[in-house]
Amino acid sequence: MEFGEVLARRRMVRRYDGRPVGDEALERVLSAGLRAPSAGNSQGRDLLVLRTAAERARFWAATAGPGPGDAWLAGMRTAPVLVLLLADPGAYARRYAAPDKPGPDRDAGTWEVSWPDVDTGMSGLLLLLAAVEEGLGACLFGVPAAARAGVREAFAVPADRRLVAVVSLGHPAPGEVSRPSRRHRRTLADTAHAGRFGVPWGG
Repeated sequence: MEFGEVLARRRMVRRYDGRPVGDEALERVLSAGLRAPSAGNSQGRDLLVLRTAAERARFWAATAGPGPGDAWLAGMRTAPVLVLLLADPGAYARRYAAPDKPGPDRDAGTWEVSWPDVDTGMSGLLLLLAAVEEGLGACLFGVPAAARAGVREAFAVPADRRLVAVVSLGHPAPGEVSRPSRRHRRTLADTAHAGRFGVPWGG
């Protein structure tokens, strides 16, 4: 599948048809996530994969409580796979303290941008695109701050890891992929700036 077609077909899928994701397809999707770029090639991210009904139930209990919840939550609970995207800031601190990384960026604690989170998010994007390649649906979503401690405890997440987001994976429910977006998608003309902020691309 051409990259443009992958982008065109990518939609956030919020309801799944219940079929499991095959081992080989899941392996390819997860492997794609490891190919994301990372600052200094630090590779400070982990993927915590929840596949069993018991694992998924623990996740939803920690993040949403009992009951089906609203329509969005009820749909997301049908995902057969959840992938927790975990950033490892310590990997970046260690990498940039290495002798081959001189200069002002050596102290990761002074970075204005949290590159561990950025890079982990890029892994999530590659999971979304790889899911399309496999004929699957996916959705990237966040975990409420109040629920993060419960997730850590439920899955023994080390204290030095930061939960950035979660990707749900599965076969889309009928009609789910073709559902149109309710919001206007910004165009190049109102997003890209040519040479100076405020100068529209192509203007």
